[in-house]
Amino acid sequence: MAIRYLAEGEAAPMPLLLLADPSEKLVQQYLKSGHCLVAEENGEIVGVIVLVKKASAKMEIINVAVAEACQGKGIGKQLIKRAIQEASQLGAKTLEVGTGNSSIYQLLLYQKCGFRITEVEKDFFIKHYDEPIIENGIPCVDMIRLSMNL
Repeated sequence: MAIRYLAEGEAAPMPLLLLADPSEKLVQQYLKSGHCLVAEENGEIVGVIVLVKKASAKMEIINVAVAEACQGKGIGKQLIKRAIQEASQLGAKTLEVGTGNSSIYQLLLYQKCGFRITEVEKDFFIKHYDEPIIENGIPCVDMIRLSMNL
């Protein structure tokens, strides 16, 4: 598997991005300013991660998604590890990520990769999304923010 930046003019893998964020409008907004990396296997994009600069020394992972058929194979972890390297090379001292309170597997993965919970943004998904989100039988209501020092 290879991880590379999305080429200039190359269409973003929207079906994958929408697995992690159901708002196409929000995805389009952060793709404009973000660094998009894709994981390829046998010429097919199977994973994606987007990094966005938040402040002079802070970046955020804003979207991580792996094709459903490829989940559980370590692709997400490899994308996160690469994003940590890229953020550091881009001058970030802190890397953040946010996920829903109902995103049990993502919370597990981020903590395994060295992130620590730093904040809970109450009612984030109610305020920013038109449709209710349910994951793992749990309403997605609050944003759990995690970060790591680079």
